[in-house]
Amino acid sequence: MAKIPKIQRAHVWEFTKDFLSINLGMAIYALGWAVFLLPYHITTGGMVGIFAIVYYITGFPISTAVLIANIFLLAISVKPLGWKFVVKSAYAVLALSTFLSLGQEMMTDETGKLIQIMGEGQDSMACVLGAILNGVGVGTVLLAGGSTGGWDIIASLVNKYRNISLGRVMLYLDLLVIASCLPIFHDWRMVVFGYVTLAIYTYVIDLLINSTRQDTQFIIFTHKYREISERIIHETSHSVTCLNGEGYYSHKDIKVLITIVHKREQINILRMIHEVDPVAFVSQSRVEGVYGNGFNVIRT
Repeated sequence: MAKIPKIQRAHVWEFTKDFLSINLGMAIYALGWAVFLLPYHITTGGMVGIFAIVYYITGFPISTAVLIANIFLLAISVKPLGWKFVVKSAYAVLALSTFLSLGQEMMTDETGKLIQIMGEGQDSMACVLGAILNGVGVGTVLLAGGSTGGWDIIASLVNKYRNISLGRVMLYLDLLVIASCLPIFHDWRMVVFGYVTLAIYTYVIDLLINSTRQDTQFIIFTHKYREISERIIHETSHSVTCLNGEGYYSHKDIKVLITIVHKREQINILRMIHEVDPVAFVSQSRVEGVYGNGFNVIRT
């Protein structure tokens, strides 16, 4: 009988942390919509943007529309995209629908009208704050290896069968949704605010994801490789790779050290090198997406 593999505590913690992050991200995303965008009649791209337009026209709850549409999309994507993608996406969609419903309920007054917490005429500020919260929310979900459903599912399906990048598919759909506000509402204001929201939202996502994945790689040419390597290993949590090199001009042997450290540690590494070998030749560069011991975990 085959042995059932033991569930490691680290895997349980990673799994728990991912789903807590998805909850937090969806709560922040829903907050941006319920508190800032919906009360000020602002929309943007994404499937929630479509249902925001439907809500402005009919009053049909966004949370219900999001849930129904994504159930259909998830059902048809199980086979081509796999269970892991579908399970995480389904959880994110359920969390988003729940938080949107709670958010709208809290922001609705006795007359059934959404409360404009910053007062009337503050559309520009609402646009900026809503977009920032949306970007932080979605970025948090993406960092946890999750998906917000909607466009993510459609883009993944298109990418599965056509040689079109996910980003391009999502951009085309977002631009189309925002542009549709003009023939429906005959309001240039909604179109302009929609594109501004999309730009800020996208920028915040990129900023959040890139800032958390930035590390620093050092390439060090030195004759005092042992001393430098020992200090890096003992004074940080990182290791060093040592390569044999030869100066082409001098034809002298030299050791080449390669190490990758967190961004906050780069000053300490430079000080170590200078203290041990002031004449060492050092190359420092930024790297993104470092996975392995001491860095990020590959999420599937």
